[in-house]
Amino acid sequence: MGSSKTGPALERLGQDIRNARLRRGIAAADLAVRAGTSPSSVARLEKGDPGVAIGTLADVLVTLGLVERLADLIDIRKDDLGLALATENGPRRGRSFASRLRKQKTQPAGSRDGKDIVDPDGASF
Repeated sequence: MGSSKTGPALERLGQDIRNARLRRGIAAADLAVRAGTSPSSVARLEKGDPGVAIGTLADVLVTLGLVERLADLIDIRKDDLGLALATENGPRRGRSFASRLRKQKTQPAGSRDGKDIVDPDGASF
């Protein structure tokens, strides 16, 4: 069900959940009851089974006091590739101001009657 790249990551996640449970001195059956799932689901989660529902993972993390870590899985502020692509392909708002300023400079002073004058410092009159 999982690819060759996800298997090791899920196994590591499962091992980390197991270690967190053991550090807290909680039996797998007790964790299952507290998380509202079955002991077999907890065992499958700890083995890195990709078929365990993400809701079960979230419930287990809540029980272990680690739910904030779930939100950090995909933190877009730390997505270097996504940030680079957004910068490269993002909107270029400065172009419209620069083009208006260039256009204003090329027009003779008398032809600006009644139109807004663009100030390079950002003020408009």
